[in-house]
Amino acid sequence: MRSSNSTQAIFWENDHLRLLDQRLLPQEVFYLDITDVKVAADAIRDMVVRGAPAIGITAAYAIVLAATKRYAEDATNWKSLIEADLEYLAASRPTAVNLFWAIERMRQRMQAITANPVSMLLEEAVAIHEEDVAANRTMGELGAALIKANSGVLTHCNAGALATGGYGTALGVIRSASAAGKITQVYADETRPWLQGARLTAWELLQDNIPVKLIVDGAA
Repeated sequence: MRSSNSTQAIFWENDHLRLLDQRLLPQEVFYLDITDVKVAADAIRDMVVRGAPAIGITAAYAIVLAATKRYAEDATNWKSLIEADLEYLAASRPTAVNLFWAIERMRQRMQAITANPVSMLLEEAVAIHEEDVAANRTMGELGAALIKANSGVLTHCNAGALATGGYGTALGVIRSASAAGKITQVYADETRPWLQGARLTAWELLQDNIPVKLIVDGAA
């Protein structure tokens, strides 16, 4: 699935997962093509992808990759084999609640599958992705309604399309308010030590032509 705004960090293409390597932003826009569940888990661990919603979505797609491999290995016992993959995924970011939620939702979907699981699990992963974007857009509309005209807004860290399925939570509100003509200026602080405000939020807003100024954390 692809979102309508210009920033897309996660999407499924043909038979594999593509992740925007956020470690390289803003200097380089580079997508990793991922075909293995352990590579996807390592991408979560190594901060290629970050933000709890984005991590959950990545995990859901990673389980599709795992099921593809395990079913090809053993069509009878693939559900038992895949448990090791789920455990490896779960260990990739122990603090991300969406990771465990997505794994459990995909596990529950697996229980009802008696044939080739790939298409049905991909359908579930896409649903998780689409539901996240829809929730973000609803949040954005509701939040934008509370913002007054000609507002300057301060945002901390990165809670945008890069951290979610493709629209954003806090930054989704800013996106929606900007689309409604209510935002005159966004102030993004650095957010040390990862500089997610400086590297990610400022870059993301510029992609959508939303006026942004980067400020030091102490000025926030």
